[in-house]
Amino acid sequence: MTLDPANPVFWDAADLRSEMDRIFEICQGCRLCDKMCPSFDVLFRRLDAIDDELTARKCTDSPVEHLADGDYRTVSDLCYQCKLCYPKCPYTPPHAYALDFPRLLLREQAQHKKETGISFGDRVLGDPDRAGAIGSAFPSLMNWMNRNSLVRGAMEKTVGIHHEKTLPEYHGETFEQWFATWKAGRGTVTAPAAKVAVYATCLVNFNNPRIGKALVKVLDHNNVEVVACQKICCGMPNISTGDLREAMRKTNANIETLHAFVEEGYDIVIPSPSCSLNIRQDYEQIGMDKARAKAVAARSYDAGEYLMKLHAEGKLRTDFTGGGGAVTYHLPCHLKVQNIGFKSRDLLALLPDADVTMVQQCSGHDGQWSMKKEYYELSLQAGKKLFDGIRKRDDATVVSDCAFAHLHIEEGTGKASRHPVEILCAAYGLDVNRE
Repeated sequence: MTLDPANPVFWDAADLRSEMDRIFEICQGCRLCDKMCPSFDVLFRRLDAIDDELTARKCTDSPVEHLADGDYRTVSDLCYQCKLCYPKCPYTPPHAYALDFPRLLLREQAQHKKETGISFGDRVLGDPDRAGAIGSAFPSLMNWMNRNSLVRGAMEKTVGIHHEKTLPEYHGETFEQWFATWKAGRGTVTAPAAKVAVYATCLVNFNNPRIGKALVKVLDHNNVEVVACQKICCGMPNISTGDLREAMRKTNANIETLHAFVEEGYDIVIPSPSCSLNIRQDYEQIGMDKARAKAVAARSYDAGEYLMKLHAEGKLRTDFTGGGGAVTYHLPCHLKVQNIGFKSRDLLALLPDADVTMVQQCSGHDGQWSMKKEYYELSLQAGKKLFDGIRKRDDATVVSDCAFAHLHIEEGTGKASRHPVEILCAAYGLDVNRE
C-alpha cells in the first residue's frame, strides 16, 4: 500500500474497492482494533448487523460482500489518521497481508475528492501558509475574529470549522522572523557539537513561536550550530483532506530543500510530531525522488529524540538551574507510531526532582479533523481517556510534543500545556523572551 499519486493504479476505483474488501475481511477476522476509533467501531458494528441478516436468511456470504457504497465512505470519513492501529496490528508490512488501514482510507479519500473536488473549507484548512501569512500580518484582528461568535458562526457555514473549536493564535512576529534576527546577532558557533537545520513547521512558525525559540536556545546552549530550513508547509494538511496532488507538490519542493541541508551535514530537527511523521514515513512514498526522500528521512528527528541522541553521545549539558517537578506527559499518537521510544519522557526525567507520569492516549485533535463541524463533538469523546488521565494529577504541569494536542487538552481539561523543549529551556535558566 502506497500513497503515490503518480502511480495510475492508485486512482483505479475497482482496484481500490478490491483492496478495501480484502483488508476489511482481514480486520473482520482479527478485531484487535475493535473500539480503537470511530472507523473500526462503525465498520464492525455494520458487519455484525449484516452478518445477523445473512444468518437469518441462512446465507453463507461474507458480510463484507454486502457493504454498501455509503459504508465505505463513512468508515473513511471517520478515520482521523491517528495511526494507532499500526502498533496494534499484527499484519502491517512487511507481513504478507500488507495491511495498512490508514493509508487505505487516505487512498479512498483521495479518490473521493478527485470525483467531488476539494471543498473550499478543505482548501482553507490545507493551506496553513496562506492563513499564517494573513494571521501574522494582522494578528490582533485575526485572533479577535477567531473568538467572535458572529464571525465563528459565519466561518462554520462557509469553511466548516465548528463554531466552538478553539483555534491557534497568531503572532506579529513569526518564528522565522525572530530566528533571522537572533541568527544575525549570534554569529558562527565555534567547533559545534552538531549541525541542525530546524524545520519549524507552520504550527510553530505562525502559532507557537515560543516552541521554536525554546528549541533554538536549547540547541545553542548545547553548542549546536542552528539554521532554519522551512520554506513551505510539509503537506500533511493536504494529505488529511485528500488533496494528494497538492501534497505531492509540497513534498517534492521540501525534499529538494531538506536534501540540500543534509548534503551539507545538517540533521533535520522537527518539533511537531505529525510533520516529522510525514517527512520520515510518507515523503518516500509521495515524492518523485525516492532516493533523496529516503536520505532526508534518515537524517530527520523529532525534537525530543534528537536531544536524547545528544545525551547518548555525551553532548547534552546537564547544568540545569531549575527542576522538572510534577509532570504529566502526553505521548502524541504520531510520535508513538514512529517507534522511537519515549524520548521526551526520558528527556524530562533528566531534570532535577522530575516526577514524570506518561499518558498514552489520543488527544482527539488530529490535525484538521477535530476542527470540522461534523466531528468536533466526536473528537472530544476521542480525547476523553487522555483528559481523564490528566485530571488525576491536578498539581502537575501538562506537557505534550504536539501543539494541536495543547488546544484540545485545554478544551477538555481547562489546563494549559507546554512543549518538552520549553520545560528544558526553563530548566537551563534560558528566557525565550530575550534575544
